[in-house]
Amino acid sequence: MADWKDTSRDAQRLGSVPRAGGDVAGRVGYDEGLRKHMLSIYNYMSSGVLLTGIVALLAFTSGVAETIFTGGILRWIVALSPLAIVFAMSFGANRFSTGTLQLMFWAFATLMGLSMSSVFLVYTGGSIATTFFATSAAFAGLSLWGYTTKKSLSGMGSFLMMGVIGLIVASLVNLFLQSPAFHYVISFLGVLIFAGLTAYDTQRLKNEYTYLRGTEFAGKAVILGALSLYLDFINMFQFLLSFLGNRE
Repeated sequence: MADWKDTSRDAQRLGSVPRAGGDVAGRVGYDEGLRKHMLSIYNYMSSGVLLTGIVALLAFTSGVAETIFTGGILRWIVALSPLAIVFAMSFGANRFSTGTLQLMFWAFATLMGLSMSSVFLVYTGGSIATTFFATSAAFAGLSLWGYTTKKSLSGMGSFLMMGVIGLIVASLVNLFLQSPAFHYVISFLGVLIFAGLTAYDTQRLKNEYTYLRGTEFAGKAVILGALSLYLDFINMFQFLLSFLGNRE
C-alpha cells in the first residue's frame, strides 16, 4: 500500500511538470513577443523622428523653409497636411492595409519635417540641439517608467486629453492676445502634459499587446503606436523649445 501511494505521488509530480513547464514557456513566449512588438514601435517612432529632422534641416539649408514660411497658401498646406494624415490614420485604420498605413506614416514624418523646418528660422542651432537631446533623455526616462511601473496610469488618459484640448484652445486665444507671459504658461503646461502622455501611451501600448497578440491588426497597431509616441515626442520638443529656446 505504501509503495502504491509513493508511486501515485510521483506520478502526480511528474504529471505536473509539463503543465508548469508549459506555463513558463508560455510566459517566456509572451514576454518575447511583447519585447518585439514594443521594439518595432520604437524603431518606427525613432525612424520617423530621424526622417523629420533630416527633412527639416535640408529644407532650412536649401532655402525651402524660407520660401514656405514667407506667407501664402503653401504655408497652410504644409502646416495642415500632417494633421489631415493623423486623422485619416486614426479614424481609417480598419479600412487601410498595413502597407498603406506605413506609407502614410512616412509621408506624415516627411511633411512634419517641412513644417518643423520653421524652428531653424526662429531659434539658434545650439538651442535646438540642446532641446532635442533634453527631450530625448526625458522621453526615454518617461517611456521606461511607463513600461515598468506596476501602477495603472489609465486614469490619466482622459485628464491628459482634456489638457491637450485646453492647450489648443489657449494657443488659439493667444494668437489674438499675443501675451508673452501666457505663451510661457502654455509652453510649460504643454511640456508637463506631453510628458504625462509619454508614460501613459507607453503603458497603454504595452497593455494592448495582450489583446492584439496574434491578430491581423497587430501590424497596424505597431504603426499607430509609433504615431502616438512620435506625437508625444515632437510636441514635448516643441513646447520645451518654445519655453527654453534662444531665438535668432
